Amino acid sequence: MASVSKVFVARLVGLAVLGPDGESIGRVRDVVVSVRLVGQQPRALGLAVELTTRRRIFVPMLRVTSIDPQAVTLNTGNVSLRRLHLRPGEALAISQILDSHVKVNDPDLPELADAEVNVIDLGIEQTRTRDWVVSRVAIRGGRRGLRRRGETHVVEWSHVSGLTQSALNLPGQGVAQVLLQFEGMRAADVANALRELPAKRRDEIVAALDDERVADVLQELPPDDQTDVLAHLDRARAVDILEAMDPDDAADLLGELPNTEAEALLEEMDPQESEPVRRLLLHSPDTAGGIMTSEPIVVTASTTIAEALARVRNPDLTPAAASIVFVVRPPTATPTGKYLGCVHLQALLREPPANIVGGILDTDLANLRPEDSLETVTRYFATYNLVCGPVVDEQRHLLGAVSVDDLLDEILPRDWRENEPDDDETPTVGLGTHVPGVGRS
Repeated sequence: MASVSKVFVARLVGLAVLGPDGESIGRVRDVVVSVRLVGQQPRALGLAVELTTRRRIFVPMLRVTSIDPQAVTLNTGNVSLRRLHLRPGEALAISQILDSHVKVNDPDLPELADAEVNVIDLGIEQTRTRDWVVSRVAIRGGRRGLRRRGETHVVEWSHVSGLTQSALNLPGQGVAQVLLQFEGMRAADVANALRELPAKRRDEIVAALDDERVADVLQELPPDDQTDVLAHLDRARAVDILEAMDPDDAADLLGELPNTEAEALLEEMDPQESEPVRRLLLHSPDTAGGIMTSEPIVVTASTTIAEALARVRNPDLTPAAASIVFVVRPPTATPTGKYLGCVHLQALLREPPANIVGGILDTDLANLRPEDSLETVTRYFATYNLVCGPVVDEQRHLLGAVSVDDLLDEILPRDWRENEPDDDETPTVGLGTHVPGVGRS
């Protein structure tokens, strides 16, 4: 299929990125555009490409040999795996420029003269020097008459003013296009995308997301970013989001705040939501009690296999948390009644649905204590080949459970989400290694 030399950036999103031999590198998630100087035609510098590892890297447009409706093909399989970082004067087309406000002075559209309109897409084209530049802008005007939204027009870049870095920093920019991009994405991937954006743009997107979505995304951000996002929310919404978070993640976040601020937020939370968070905050963060969740899967011995499996199928559970069901005497809310044992997911799958979990209890599995160190927890998982384990106090009450993802979050360097080892040397499978000097031209 013939390659194109003109394309709208929104159509690039999701396209496969291939090496010269057809090997898959990743998918296009955005386009990096230079908006350094007023009056200078913006250049499309490169693609923000998401690898299979979910890391986003920068691939220069000079590496692109062809663009067709199915894929973007590069002239080399060797690319820099350094994580994408925007430089001064650069912006992401989809995440930052679309939905921004500009003015149009097109002789063919006198009705839009000096009117403020929204950018809904950018057209880029390749020049004779192989550079890619922004040549056209798709815009939508405001509502006119009984129309629900304004008409869409495509105008030459030269007729548009206001597409500058300073304009992008002004408040009031829309977020419809970037939210559309985030639909269906995992919370961790949305968090990665938000980390690439300026604080102003990130806060606009957070303001538009619902509380549950923000809670999920917040749990995937580094601690410093978590506290920064929370600081830019009004108090009532910050409380709502903390209530929507898992108690252990809410406790971790509040533990990063000054004691007076954390206590003020806890006071405004619903007592039923704040109570488990307060209990978790009593434990040192470098112990089993400090990293456990207070909401594992807990049932009584008379629960049927079918009921237990229904609990396991909860899509909100992580795979680690869904790997084991804990059996107790009532009450089942932590701290529970006497802890009786556990049932592993594999055991549940082997039993008739009408049987009860009390008949297949694993009572021999050792328990974790809330004061156990992280080294003890690590050895526990390695010894018993587990990804989730019970935390039980001296009175045999189940306090919660530690899963391997909670443990990794704690034992990895604090900035593990931001700094990956040997970023510029780690090869992508089948692609070769970093090529020194490849970057923005």
